[in-house]
Amino acid sequence: MKFSIDGRSIGVDHPPYVIAELSANHNGSIDRALETVDAAHRCGVHAIKLQTYTPDTMTIDSDRDEFMIKDGLWDGYKLYDLYQEAQTPFEWQEVIFEHSRKLGLTVFSTPFDESAVELLESLQAPAYKIASFELVDLPLIRHVAQTRKPMILSTGMASEKNIEEAVCTARDSGCSELLLMHCVSSYPTSIESANLRRIQALAKRFGTQCGLSDHTLGTTAAVTSIALGACAIEKHFTLNRSEKGPDSEFSLEPDELKQLCADVRDAWKALGHESVESSNSDQTSKVFRRSLFFVKDLPAGHRVGPQDVRRIRPGHGLAPKFFQDIQGKCLNRDVVKGTPVDWEYLATDEI
Repeated sequence: MKFSIDGRSIGVDHPPYVIAELSANHNGSIDRALETVDAAHRCGVHAIKLQTYTPDTMTIDSDRDEFMIKDGLWDGYKLYDLYQEAQTPFEWQEVIFEHSRKLGLTVFSTPFDESAVELLESLQAPAYKIASFELVDLPLIRHVAQTRKPMILSTGMASEKNIEEAVCTARDSGCSELLLMHCVSSYPTSIESANLRRIQALAKRFGTQCGLSDHTLGTTAAVTSIALGACAIEKHFTLNRSEKGPDSEFSLEPDELKQLCADVRDAWKALGHESVESSNSDQTSKVFRRSLFFVKDLPAGHRVGPQDVRRIRPGHGLAPKFFQDIQGKCLNRDVVKGTPVDWEYLATDEI
């Protein structure tokens, strides 16, 4: 279950690890890419994640019907053209790595083929993510695992068998630190389709830490996932959704990302512990519980009756459960109205 990136432990016993996915939100500009990194840093994320591919490592340039996207967010695109537009060029990646590291941010990437892994190894990437669509590419998983670096596997679209094959391939090929990301690979994902309970199932079934790669709009799903065991949150991030890009419609803007970082940390703090005992913060409130009080001036020797005592706030007297026990007991001293009931006011031979 151990998992860490760049020396930072990631798991349910640690504050949630927030990853800002740059993806295609640079809109073809290296300057915008660097500005996006700066903004993510100000928002409080732990890591920046890139995607490392070229259109030629993803597909072929073909006009055949099979290579056309016919619905969804990218309806009408030819696959090659989409990847041409969305890629983060290889020559930018060293610049982005260096810039992120100067800010103290961890930076890593999703490679889509072996050439991407070689580039990222040359940049000393501290970890790798396997995209949902590549989870079935076991040769790629094997190649990444042989770096012996921590791996995040995204599970969108995957069957249990797909995940099992990917996990076994990674572990058998040298990866000792795995984190599974629950993911729904629709863009954007409706909140009704988020299926967050799958996080617990993945952790139990595969014995790994689990996170959420979230494509829903807003932050509700991400914050909720913390209560279900998510220890890492990945969200696409853009400077401005109105400046349309391939991923902008399901990406967070800076104010939203900043709020997400605060909210998931607060959600984690709110989880507390599993003990059924009350928390320490409850203790100061005990004074406002009900307890037993004498509600009349009573002389020594008086036998206590129901009319003499009430169960009222505050909580300085005996607990209400002793109301019947003190009935008929003899007072060993005078008491005044408003005195909290205590055994010391009752004759010893009557107790």
